Amino acid sequence: ITLGIETSCDETAVALVRDGEVLASEVSSSVHLHSPYGGVVPEIASRFHSEYISSVFKKALDDADLTVDDIDLVSVTQGPGLPGSLLVGISFAKAISYASGAEILGVDHVRAHLFSSFLGKDLEGKFPFVGMVVSGGHTSIYLCESVDNISLIGRTKDDAVGEAFDKVAK
Repeated sequence: ITLGIETSCDETAVALVRDGEVLASEVSSSVHLHSPYGGVVPEIASRFHSEYISSVFKKALDDADLTVDDIDLVSVTQGPGLPGSLLVGISFAKAISYASGAEILGVDHVRAHLFSSFLGKDLEGKFPFVGMVVSGGHTSIYLCESVDNISLIGRTKDDAVGEAFDKVAK
């Protein structure tokens, strides 16, 4: 059982996965708190994570009918992202790792986007490929030779494309 924790920006997300199958996935958004300001306020985001991460985790455990002791691996976003938000997720992951005895693994947020479409699928024969991440502040193109061999081909100088993509998606 792998526990995934994502707190890089304004959403607190927890998932429990077994052999590529998502057993539970819970997300709590703080968008409603940021909307009066026209964008994400880092301090509000990190405080929201602190307040809601435990309940999001508990809901995921309940949905999957699991306990902390069932967790074998804790994966957590280690960057890029808002420093305060990342700190909340990493601290929580360390606590769960300590409590469960599970190993802990830091995950690169942008690389996770590259591989998210392969969740539950065999990667055999999928390489090489060119992957593009357009999300929020990340607009980048990568050449993926293998899971461990990824090269940045190009990226925007600012986050305008990613922000435009997010606004269109809304």
